[in-house]
Amino acid sequence: MGRGKVELKRIENKISRQVTFSKRRSGLLKKANEISVLCDAEVALIVFSAKGKLFEYSTDTSMERIIEKYERHSYAEKNHTMNSKPKENNLCIEHPKLMARLEVLQRNMRNYEGEDLDPLSLRELQSLQQQLDSALKRIRTRKNQLMQESISVLQKKGRLLQEQNNSLAKKVKEKEKQEEQQQEALLAQTSLTFTLPPQLLHGTSSLTICGGQEPTTGAEEDGNRAPPRDPNTRIPPWLLRH
Repeated sequence: MGRGKVELKRIENKISRQVTFSKRRSGLLKKANEISVLCDAEVALIVFSAKGKLFEYSTDTSMERIIEKYERHSYAEKNHTMNSKPKENNLCIEHPKLMARLEVLQRNMRNYEGEDLDPLSLRELQSLQQQLDSALKRIRTRKNQLMQESISVLQKKGRLLQEQNNSLAKKVKEKEKQEEQQQEALLAQTSLTFTLPPQLLHGTSSLTICGGQEPTTGAEEDGNRAPPRDPNTRIPPWLLRH
């Protein structure tokens, strides 16, 4: 024989009511997961216990996205059916929705910061962990990308600086080589030229060229001879070589 029809009414026994709530909640979450997997549907389930404890379930997409999608859909339908109503009525309707959405967002922010985790179930904690892991993975990927770009820019700057350094070193070597060549040319030129002694330039002495014979001047032609010169005065050997 099959089971009899269960009468749906409030369970008076507190313990039995709590056990029934726990079992039915698990079954409801299981059914929500099954329909989301089998039918590829977006499912969002929110349950509050008699004590106000929150239990929720959502598919891979976050609860906020599903609620936002529901609000847009509901808002569009209500606008279609309530175009003739005053604007104040629409604001009165939207205000509770916005407040509920704000509360959900604030609760999720606290959960992301590691706060108010006691009301969450194991499945909710696992979902929260998956979201955080996914966010950390995206952050690491972006950070590594920026680091690689920075390294590439620094390497490019290093290559440019190295090329400039090599060019400057080449120019310095060429300049040093030119200076050395100029110095060698100057030394070669000074070795081929000479400077007469000062006594020859100012005419303070005369040279005996051959046989000790001295040159004559205008005074000798008049019969006035100059004092005799030293016969030992000769041309310096270095002048004769040149």
